[in-house]
Amino acid sequence: MTNQQVLAVCRSNWEYRGIDDGSVREMLDELSAHLEDAVAAGRTPQDVVGDDVKEFAASWARARAPFPRRLLRTAAMVCFAIGWLMLAMCLVRWTTERVVTADEVAFWVVVAAVTVTWELRRGSLGFRKNLAVAAVAGLTAVLLSRWLVGDGALFTLPLWAAPVLLLPGLPYAVADARGRKSTAPCVD
Repeated sequence: MTNQQVLAVCRSNWEYRGIDDGSVREMLDELSAHLEDAVAAGRTPQDVVGDDVKEFAASWARARAPFPRRLLRTAAMVCFAIGWLMLAMCLVRWTTERVVTADEVAFWVVVAAVTVTWELRRGSLGFRKNLAVAAVAGLTAVLLSRWLVGDGALFTLPLWAAPVLLLPGLPYAVADARGRKSTAPCVD
């Protein structure tokens, strides 16, 4: 593998694992410097990263974003998504409260659990795979909960719960938006 191929594999692995863009750039700069030093010393890129480039990238990503930090970010972003969903549902139905049923709770808990578990292990599922998870696991949970509990209301959430749910994920969402904005290609 060439230096550029190693850098490309590492970049895609780190982006897939949800490392922020600024950190990815720092890591690529550092790895690029190490690879150039190795070439100058007559060594190959494999001498720096080993035989398995993907495993090298994964271990560096785990060191850069340890599990507790990824778990905290993921939990905050789940709350953020639930807050936006709740706010959207209240606006669509033009109401100040949201009636929550058992099948809705089962659907979102299963979809969130699978998504969070996948993201913590592998990185982003992507839109299509998330739809597949929702279709298979979520709908199975809905059918099972309707069979076990019925379709009556469990509780009612007031509209003010949506901003409360949005708050924990707001710093992460802003940081992600700034990271995407700073890495967007300039059009001249």
